[in-house]
Order: sequence, then structure tokens, then C-alpha cells
Amino acid sequence: MRYGICNLPVIPLREDISNKSEMISQVLFGESFEVLESSKDHVYVRLAHDGYQGWISTKQQQPIDDEVYALLRQPQQLSDLSTMAMALKVGKEESIHLLPGSVLPFLEDNMFRINAQEYLFLGLVREPVLSNFENEVAEVSQFFLNAPYLWGGRTLFGVDCSGFVQAVYRFFGIQLSRDAWQQAEQGSQVDFVQEAKLGDLAFFDNEEGRISHVGMMLGESEIIHASGRVKIDQIDSQGIYSKEENRYTHRLRIIKRMV
Repeated sequence: MRYGICNLPVIPLREDISNKSEMISQVLFGESFEVLESSKDHVYVRLAHDGYQGWISTKQQQPIDDEVYALLRQPQQLSDLSTMAMALKVGKEESIHLLPGSVLPFLEDNMFRINAQEYLFLGLVREPVLSNFENEVAEVSQFFLNAPYLWGGRTLFGVDCSGFVQAVYRFFGIQLSRDAWQQAEQGSQVDFVQEAKLGDLAFFDNEEGRISHVGMMLGESEIIHASGRVKIDQIDSQGIYSKEENRYTHRLRIIKRMV
């Protein structure tokens, strides 16, 4: 097997070859990957959309051929902002609940196929279009409000800081790297927080000077980010100020413009 696709709502991507290993990211339905190494129960993969690597269970994916994988590298439609989306397996009394941002491979007339299995999609569809970014990015980001923080998470039901901004940007066809330090290497620098605009990404460092957190600017004085949960806080040239905690919680390092 050289390539595969996730055919479950969401599966863990783990650091090591064990079901007990740390989850470092997640793979959503319809996302494809290249298989770099295999064992009896696990495969070591590189995700197509962000190049992230890790181990997944062989029971939680399906092989695809080279041609399908190549075609899936092209932009695909996504499941939009709803918790009600479903994929019904045609010919079987089975359904799959799909999370927002799930990939709908080659969707046409609400139908799509993974190998021999045909699916009927029930839900809202999003075409990832960059031109919608300015008008819709605030709404998309705030759809995730109160999603709980989860290390390695990428969904409404658990998300980390870099997974959150990556998920938001993907709704507009923008590919961000997976980790905050990697994302900080993308885009162009905004020199002053007063020059920040909606959609810019702010990065924060720890005591060792390493990028350890990221959030999305909602303007020059507000930021939405995943810290405990996805929430909106105040931001200035020092960093993020939490009114709940009555203190600065994150030290600003740099602001980058990706769009």
C-alpha cells in the first residue's frame, strides 16, 4: 500500500507505533496520505494537506491507488459549518457523521465514492474559495467558540491552538503548516499590532524564546485562540490579556499576514 484515505469521522495520528502513544494530530474523513512505512497493525504516513507525519491504525483507513491520490491533491469540496452532516453508505444501512472540514472526494450531485463504496452526502457543502476570506473568516472562526482545548486536536470537539487556525484557514483553501512554529515561518510580517487586521495570525513565545502559541486576530485589539477552550481575548503589544484571569497569559512575539 502506497497511499490511503481516512474513511471514518476522525482518527488519531500518533507519535509512535502504539495505540497508547501520544496523539500529535488528527485525520478527518476524506483526507488522504502517503504511506512511508508499514507494520502489521499500523502505518507511518505523511498527510497530503500539510505534510505532517505520524502513525495510524491500519483498521482506520482504506488504501487508494496512485491515480486517486493524485486527483485528491487537487482542491476538493468540504463539509461546511454544521454538526448535522452525514454520509450514507449506498446499499448499506450505515451512516457516518461528518465533522466540519471533512473532505468530500469528487462530490457531484451530493454523491461521492471511495473505491467501491458510494456515499450520499447530507449536509452543507463549502467550496474553499480565497475570495471569501475577508467577509467570512470571522464567522468561521467563531463557529469554533468554546471548543475544548485538546493537544493534537483539529475539530470542533477538541482542538489545539495551531489546529484551530489551520482548520479556519482551510475553509478558504489556504494551507497552513500544522505546528505554530512552522506557521510562524509562513506569510509576511506585520510590524506593529496596531497595523494588524482581521485574519492575521499572532504568535507567542515561551520562556525559552520558542514559538508555543498562535491565535487569529479579529482586529488590532482582539484575538480568537484555543487556550483551555476557543475564546476571544484582548491583545496589545505585550501580548494576550485575559479578563477572566486578570493578567497577561501569552507574550507576543510576531504577527504574520497569510492572505
